[in-house]
Amino acid sequence: MGAVEHRTVLLHEAVDALAIHPDGTYIDGTFGRGGHSRLILDRLGAQGRLLGFDKDEAAVAAARERFAADERFLMVHESFTQITAVVRRLGLEKRVDGLLLDLGVSSPQLDEAERGFSFMQDGPLDMRMDRTRGVSAAEWLNTADEEEMAGVIREYGEERFARRIARAIVRERVDAPLQRTVQLAELVERASPVRERHKHPATRTFQAIRIFINRELEDLQECLQGSLEVLAVGARLVVISFHSLEDRIVKRFMRDQERGPQLPKGLPVPHSESHGPLRLIGKAIKPGAAEVAGNPRARSAVMRVAEVVA
Repeated sequence: MGAVEHRTVLLHEAVDALAIHPDGTYIDGTFGRGGHSRLILDRLGAQGRLLGFDKDEAAVAAARERFAADERFLMVHESFTQITAVVRRLGLEKRVDGLLLDLGVSSPQLDEAERGFSFMQDGPLDMRMDRTRGVSAAEWLNTADEEEMAGVIREYGEERFARRIARAIVRERVDAPLQRTVQLAELVERASPVRERHKHPATRTFQAIRIFINRELEDLQECLQGSLEVLAVGARLVVISFHSLEDRIVKRFMRDQERGPQLPKGLPVPHSESHGPLRLIGKAIKPGAAEVAGNPRARSAVMRVAEVVA
């Protein structure tokens, strides 16, 4: 299967939602291949500033090659969990005018077989977004016990046959360690008693392992909480999610931060102290039919937007 060109999902909708000021400071917390960053830079003036973050070294290399001559842009090879620390080092606390997070795995990561993200191509079972650190999928699959694997596949993949799949992995690795994506995909297919229409049986298992290996949900929660320390009053927080686990975290965080502390009724509390630091902007936005037709990977995207009010 040939590589699919990377297409930035909800490109204009996301950048429009940032409500960019030409001289503002913005963060693209998930640079990927720079689609959102390019459009943000197009809307910034000479005094504007953009920080890009990505833990994938290939994305960092692409960023430095593409924007090396633009003095308004700084690329950081770090997870977006480090945004607070980097912003603090730069002296920009509470001075960032917008943060964009485009979650999940990018098309280049999926389409490069050696990254190990896809069950559609044969490659090493790696799945790390940052290959310079951490444990690969193969290392974990060949050492974790059945209970742990079943829990991960059930929780992060919402896979009802998680126990059967974990048991099959344990049996398989007795004879030969799991090393290849196709090896795992075929094992999951054999272990699954039913097949969903239009969905490969390994889809949920691969998603679960990838999320676990990269600590995606924990990192998202940490970044969202940290965003309140870096964003200025009036700044926008824009998050694009691609599956229900991510979107649930984002929706709950924004809702809770808009609602503020839940105090007993009747307390004489000023209005300014009765609400939270965020205000929701509009409803969740999904790609239109034309975008989904041109880029099927956009079909599950959900974008939520909030503005800092205090």
